[in-house]
Amino acid sequence: MLDPCAHCEEMMQPYVDGVLTEAERDEAEAHLAGCSYCARRYRFEEELRHFVKISAVAPMDASLKQKLAALRTPLE
Repeated sequence: MLDPCAHCEEMMQPYVDGVLTEAERDEAEAHLAGCSYCARRYRFEEELRHFVKISAVAPMDASLKQKLAALRTPLE
């Protein structure tokens, strides 16, 4: 039988994406409720997605844009 945490790991991204069936979601939620390690992993994934979403929307500081532009190398 597959390790329950390994199975939860496989289901983590689909769970966060909200694409699991109702039965799969119930299974994932039951495991997350009883496993502090996987619950921490889930919270990390949720927070990571939140920060990525914010960074994709937030305007970049002008000084950072200049620094990044200075690092560019021309394509030849």
